[in-house]
Amino acid sequence: MGKLFGTDGIRGIVNAGLDADLAYKVGLAAAIVLAKEKKPGEKPLVTIGKDTRISGDLLKGSLIAGLCTAGADVLDLGTLPTPGVAWVTVDEDADAGIVISASHNPFAYNGIKIFNGQGFKLSDELEEKIEDIVLFGSNNIPMKTGGEIGKVSYVAPKASEDYIDHLEDTIDSTLGGLRILVDCANGAASATAARLFDRFSKLRTDVINADPDGVNINEYCGSTHMDSLAAMVTAGRYDLGLAFDGDADRCLAVDEKGNLIDGDQIMAACGLDLRAKGELSGNTIVGTVMTNEGLRRYAKEQELNLECTDVGDRNVLERMLEKGYALGGEQSGHMIFRKHATTGDGQLTALQILALLKESGKKASEIFGACPRYPQSLVNVPVADNDVKKSVMASTELAQAIQAVEEKLAETGRVLVRPSGTEALMRVMVEAQTEDAARSAAEELASLIRKMA
Repeated sequence: MGKLFGTDGIRGIVNAGLDADLAYKVGLAAAIVLAKEKKPGEKPLVTIGKDTRISGDLLKGSLIAGLCTAGADVLDLGTLPTPGVAWVTVDEDADAGIVISASHNPFAYNGIKIFNGQGFKLSDELEEKIEDIVLFGSNNIPMKTGGEIGKVSYVAPKASEDYIDHLEDTIDSTLGGLRILVDCANGAASATAARLFDRFSKLRTDVINADPDGVNINEYCGSTHMDSLAAMVTAGRYDLGLAFDGDADRCLAVDEKGNLIDGDQIMAACGLDLRAKGELSGNTIVGTVMTNEGLRRYAKEQELNLECTDVGDRNVLERMLEKGYALGGEQSGHMIFRKHATTGDGQLTALQILALLKESGKKASEIFGACPRYPQSLVNVPVADNDVKKSVMASTELAQAIQAVEEKLAETGRVLVRPSGTEALMRVMVEAQTEDAARSAAEELASLIRKMA
């Protein structure tokens, strides 16, 4: 992890760590790095999109100013989900794409993440080059003049329609007979989800939390707050509820009984479906260290191979690309269907879920509930900064406490303590046979970390 870039780009509270000056410098630096890959006289082309946060326009204006000052042309995509920006970047043959979003975080946060021309998250090497210019060389960048200054093209309506066309083409089903409730988290999906599902005229769709006002993104809605969606699904007798996060790269669901369907269960069902169609390369799905024990055991029973990486969809994708795997994801709802996307895509995932549900003729609870979910408790402990994270992780006292909890759980559970890659938090996860046991053990470790922090 660099000084600016975390596991999912640059992130922070706007005007309290992440501000217009930093965004301008990132735009400058990105243009300089990209220009080195171009022929003399050619300008880099960069797409830029955002979610619905009130600070999005502030940061976008600064990024565009920096990009154009250093000679890059910009395609302004307006409000568009993160995976939409990645897809348009490839479709428009751009050199890079920039997303302004803090994903599932509260509205006061925002972030900057960059894709390369192939739609993949920028490599560590290129991030480091941008970071070095921002931190040490941004004042020495010569400003372009005359016709060398970059220009902006506003292509939002066409770009979003092209992206929706792409999503629609990923399934071969009318989805007729299904009735669904969709929660847009007052985020980026508010600009696309209704139009996407309206493409399926026989699918009955109701949409909620699609009225963003700049400050209500993720506010008691979306994939981080599933209770209200679950209640509405059961009360309204829907076949399925779908929920996205702020930038719509995640999707979680609830079945007709109101039970949560998490990323592990989505991956299990879709993995078996792909295998039945002969499309699951290596008979393998890729998860992370956070993957629930339920999926681990279910995969073994179903003779599916499960490989686990460190947390983060970037790590999942790297493993998929390295070994040619077709499906990977995280419990949080990041699903990567490599045939159709270069990154996690919530709306793409939703369509794969719906197509599977329609094709099976079964209830969602039957399909996705087949993969059990072991009780899991996750506690987030606020810390001051990355230095505190490092000292906590290096603590002998914490290591001994973790060992003691693991010995108590024996083979009936597991413990994972890790620093967040995007927030000033330590995350404590415990799985156990009962919710009480998981909660008690997680709180015991969290209390120790609070004292240390």
